[in-house]
Amino acid sequence: MIDFKNELNPEQCAAATSDGGPMLVLAAAGTGKTRTLVHRVAYLIENGVPAERILLLTFTNRAAREMTERAEALIGSGVGGIWSGTFHSICAKFLRRYGSFLGYKPGFSIIDEDDQK
Repeated sequence: MIDFKNELNPEQCAAATSDGGPMLVLAAAGTGKTRTLVHRVAYLIENGVPAERILLLTFTNRAAREMTERAEALIGSGVGGIWSGTFHSICAKFLRRYGSFLGYKPGFSIIDEDDQK
């Protein structure tokens, strides 16, 4: 079991251990957002939330990898099913999985501005 009160400051601990359901964490650079989110994941898993029911989003691939790596280091293999990634990559996963309901054919391509040129 993780001792959240000793590992986090009071604000981080409040966010990580909230029982209020989904949460949006906003804070300035260097304030411990990643640490807080990783501990939030640990708290949820410790309290019986299946990893595959957790969605962890960020803006960059580097940050997504770092959060996943930190969660694995803190929790271990229990994080295997977490949906973790950038907003774009997770949206692409949703479209790949459920796009047929929107009329998209399997194997569709996502084209960025450079590809369009």
